[in-house]
Amino acid sequence: MATVKFDEATRVYPGATRPSVDKLNIDIADGEFLVLVGPSGCGKSTSLRMLAGLEEVNGGKIWIGDRDVTNLSPKDRDVAMVFQNYALYPHMSVADNMGFALKIAGVNKSEIDTRVKEAAKILDLTQYLERKPKALSGGQRQRVAMGRAIVRSPQVFLMDEPLSNLDAKLRVQTRTQIASLQRRLGVTTVYVTHDQTEAMTMGDRVAVLKDGLLQQCDSPRHMYDHPNNLFVAGFIGSPAMNLIGMPVTDGGVRFGSKVIPVPRAALGNVGSEVIVGVRPEDVEVRPDGDGLPITIEVVEELGADAYVYGTPQAGSVTKEEGVEKPFIARVDGRRPPEKGTTVYITPMEGHVHLFNGQTGERLVD
Repeated sequence: MATVKFDEATRVYPGATRPSVDKLNIDIADGEFLVLVGPSGCGKSTSLRMLAGLEEVNGGKIWIGDRDVTNLSPKDRDVAMVFQNYALYPHMSVADNMGFALKIAGVNKSEIDTRVKEAAKILDLTQYLERKPKALSGGQRQRVAMGRAIVRSPQVFLMDEPLSNLDAKLRVQTRTQIASLQRRLGVTTVYVTHDQTEAMTMGDRVAVLKDGLLQQCDSPRHMYDHPNNLFVAGFIGSPAMNLIGMPVTDGGVRFGSKVIPVPRAALGNVGSEVIVGVRPEDVEVRPDGDGLPITIEVVEELGADAYVYGTPQAGSVTKEEGVEKPFIARVDGRRPPEKGTTVYITPMEGHVHLFNGQTGERLVD
């Protein structure tokens, strides 16, 4: 087991105008499960490959334990990687796939057999050891790939979107198994995904990247409740946080007919408008009264809950790829408001997030 440290780690691809990973600083504790998450092209897989030794580090250093591994080859780093596409040898049995790295390393046959059987028992693969990969389901193949990593007893597990080839139901089941397995083995793990639900449910901490820059590294709960900036606020959470520009007024920030009390000094030099963030589950919806009027356009009924999507009648709605985002509110699934009606939205006390519209940074903690 070992700690991992990215120390100003930078990767610039030849011909690129900007770094794919720009001065990344993360300290990962011994035995921690850290998830790197972000949209496509944010640098998360590049960061993982830098740690594995598969990408050159153009600036800064990477440490595993007390060793500077920045310029070491992959085989000298004592890490094991689980890939998105499983990377199993089709002509080998499950047992041979799992033990192949040990065979190449010159480990004796009885030791390989013992380690493979132990890993197979942990992963519930004992009955499949003599099968070829083509006779296994996607989830079983992924477990074989995990087993191949486990038998090596590495200091660090690296996982690059290992669930992306599985169907939705199997993804949920397998992510639970991976998280449980990691806690049982206690091996430091760095896991890459673009799925923020995976990140929130699996990681001890989550690191959000955008355009090669680290936006926030925190526990899932703290990141959900205290996003550092507009990007993290809009990325973490499903459905996403509502973000809407509202005017600054005496005593706070106006939200429709209500005023959210905020000391003027806490807002700093923000001008006449701030971005108000409120999660769909943190609003009260009323048929009439105070608050921000919303015209309901879509009602999604999900059984116990329902989500209503609507257009605010005040405030400047944030846009995503040039398209205005609707305001989303969670309501009682048995009594949702009807499409076409106007309701009034009020944020619950203590669940309002304020951001500087120019810089995107969080204003009030």
